[in-house]
Amino acid sequence: MSAHDSQFIERFKLRSPEGTLNYRDYIDLALYDPDCGYYTAARERVGRSGSRDFYTAESLGTVFARLVVTAAEDLLGPDRAAASSFVEIAAEPETSLLSHLKSHPFTGSQTIRQGDAIEASGPVVIFANEWLDALPFHRLVFREGSWHERGVTVNAEGTLEDCLLEAFSPEVAAVASRLPELASEGYELDLPLEAEHALRSLLAQDWNGLLLLFDYGKSWAQLCEACPAGTARCFYRHTSNNDLLARPGQQDITCDICWDPLEAQLRASGCKRTQFETQESFLVQRAARAAEAIVMSSAGRFSEERQTLMELLHPAHMGLRFQVLWGIR
Repeated sequence: MSAHDSQFIERFKLRSPEGTLNYRDYIDLALYDPDCGYYTAARERVGRSGSRDFYTAESLGTVFARLVVTAAEDLLGPDRAAASSFVEIAAEPETSLLSHLKSHPFTGSQTIRQGDAIEASGPVVIFANEWLDALPFHRLVFREGSWHERGVTVNAEGTLEDCLLEAFSPEVAAVASRLPELASEGYELDLPLEAEHALRSLLAQDWNGLLLLFDYGKSWAQLCEACPAGTARCFYRHTSNNDLLARPGQQDITCDICWDPLEAQLRASGCKRTQFETQESFLVQRAARAAEAIVMSSAGRFSEERQTLMELLHPAHMGLRFQVLWGIR
């Protein structure tokens, strides 16, 4: 066992003297613990380099920034956009979406990083790229005719082990009525309830303007019927795996978010315009000016910017895998 693993086990035992945590609390520890969390460590996580673990649309730089800013300005209109502050949630250290651009149409900007309080007020454009999928989640499994919540325990050898909890944690119990009555034996369901809580808190604040959420997720029906092994996975050195207990604190842990309750929250919060669509559809329809300019500027010759645009749009790359939920209020 490495020194890091030993430290993590000690932190685990401090969090739970009984030696067992539900997956939500285990993932919170593995990702956000101040001493041994994946996201709190001073490390480079995002980028194409082999030493990084994954890359995102935002790591593609100027092209994605131009598309997002154009979409925001066109959705709000130039006057309202010019009177709004651009607020980015969950930006990686030492960078932000607007840092890729020489200028932007907004009156100001705010960058909210890991550990910062998420606060917004007044006229704003709130943008988040892969914020919600980085939050902890619960895990369930269907066995012998009923749903059981999964947890993590420290076994006799002092290592982490998957287990079943005796009862639902309060957060899962509160949404138990959503669970399908029947499922195939061993069906796994990953519940991103923390994403719902985070969005609810944001929508309760006194702001008006545009909310743009880029992420990957599925409908509730898809999670319950088409994902028998769940959607939880880890990323380490650009390789995906399903062992959430390996390298705790040293690999990313994520799952697909569920879009249905998030879209319902936007509608209930007073958004007059709300739309859910694939990233391809959103960028083609809402950022057409920027996309056309990129294509036209490189007509007849190879262009890295045009290649990046295709990567963002093409269904085989990010166009279909990622979705956008947006609303204006």
